[in-house]
Amino acid sequence: MISAKALLDPTILFFLLGVGAGLIRSNLAIPSQMARFLALYLLMALGLKGGFALAKSGFHTTVLIDLGLAVFLALTVPTAAYALLRRIVAPLNAAAVAAAYGSVSAVTFITTVQYLDNQGIPHGGHMSAALALMESPAILFAVFLANLIRARLPKKRSKAPVADASMRHVLQESFTEGTQILLLGSMVVGYLTGEQGKSVMEPFTGDIFKGMLAFFLLDMGMATAAHFQDLSRVPKRLVVYGVVGPLVHALFALWLCSVFGVSMGNAVLLMVLAASASYIAVPAVIKHAIPEASPLLYLGMPLGLTFPFNILVGIPLYVGLAERFLR
Repeated sequence: MISAKALLDPTILFFLLGVGAGLIRSNLAIPSQMARFLALYLLMALGLKGGFALAKSGFHTTVLIDLGLAVFLALTVPTAAYALLRRIVAPLNAAAVAAAYGSVSAVTFITTVQYLDNQGIPHGGHMSAALALMESPAILFAVFLANLIRARLPKKRSKAPVADASMRHVLQESFTEGTQILLLGSMVVGYLTGEQGKSVMEPFTGDIFKGMLAFFLLDMGMATAAHFQDLSRVPKRLVVYGVVGPLVHALFALWLCSVFGVSMGNAVLLMVLAASASYIAVPAVIKHAIPEASPLLYLGMPLGLTFPFNILVGIPLYVGLAERFLR
């Protein structure tokens, strides 16, 4: 199912270049502000492209089904993940890792969109909204769990802030997160302007998009290499989960898509969203909301293991599975 041609995509090769540069400790570096700009550009362009596509297709039952499945996955994946992970690591660590694997990776999603475009596989613009919808539920679930866990611990063992204040902080961050506002706002702009907006923004959303993605994946490759050494300190059963868990999540999403008649392209995107893990939004919130949890687990695993697996193997694998079972 995984062809050599898939790995010869320029964006994937630049990711591998970044990994290689990181492993040999090259002084190659992309300024943090430039990397931040690239991430914001990709989200803005993705939102616009999704809005343009949605303006052309319109809202209908299919859109509601796809978004409903996205929300369902955002609730069930972290719940199932926590039920398993608490048997492997301490409860607060299990909650943090469940948040990471229950949330989503925007970069993995954007790379998949580009892959589908290259393969000529159609997909709905509304899937950008699915990306936004699936980011926060797992974080809120993990913080809620953490507060329950702390309530059962002796007070001397808890070094976290007051539970209510923590929850308020997380709620505020989750619903005012700048990247989500940019993604959804750009999608609204694309929807309102339609074909006229698309023609005006074409150089921005079309011609330079893949080059910007390649540049960003170069930076992500170097960041990934920096976390490879962390994996040696992760419990072996947790390392297994870092690969097997996302595959199970993707297969569950595929089964749901087959039951509800989701189109192949949209099914692949739901599979990728279910299989991806957050290494930006979740660590930023969990660091403050669940300070007892180890960043080695909720950051090192998603970035050092799951992200490269999905980029190099997962995406073409999910496409192959969808082609086999949905066509």
